[in-house]
Amino acid sequence: MSIDVANESGVPTDAEALSHLARFALDRMRIHPAAELSLLLVDSDAMAVLHERWMGEPGPTDVLSFEMDELRPGSEDEQPQPGLLGDIVICPQVAADQARTAGHSLADELALLTVHGVLHLLGFDHAEPTDHERMFALQARLLAEWTGVRSGQPPLARPAAPPSAVDRLVNP
Repeated sequence: MSIDVANESGVPTDAEALSHLARFALDRMRIHPAAELSLLLVDSDAMAVLHERWMGEPGPTDVLSFEMDELRPGSEDEQPQPGLLGDIVICPQVAADQARTAGHSLADELALLTVHGVLHLLGFDHAEPTDHERMFALQARLLAEWTGVRSGQPPLARPAAPPSAVDRLVNP
């Protein structure tokens, strides 16, 4: 899987960790290993321009996703298709404000935004209450599983649901 990370934000971040997390989430969602993803970190001014241009809203936002080939999560009984996922653009300055408000680290907020962006590229949305519940539950499960993997916990001790629970969220 090709994941390119570029940090143009001026905020020091662990690009390798974000790349590993994106790969983990895409693997869990059964995306073809030849899929391509771009992750770009930009400053507030650049994000404000993108937010206005593509969403028609003023000021910077935390994350934007630009889908390319409309790849969707796979299931156990189908072969995923390769393709170009698209671009995730994150603003670490906005993420830092959100992290302070939420009471966690910037790294945790960037991880959340990375998974959130991946899910948007895979067709998930949160405009409607049922879609919001589904997307945020899946996001929480992926982040919990990632935390378990990163901490070296054995799979049975992870605080996340087993893979079949993710499958049920993706393919109800």
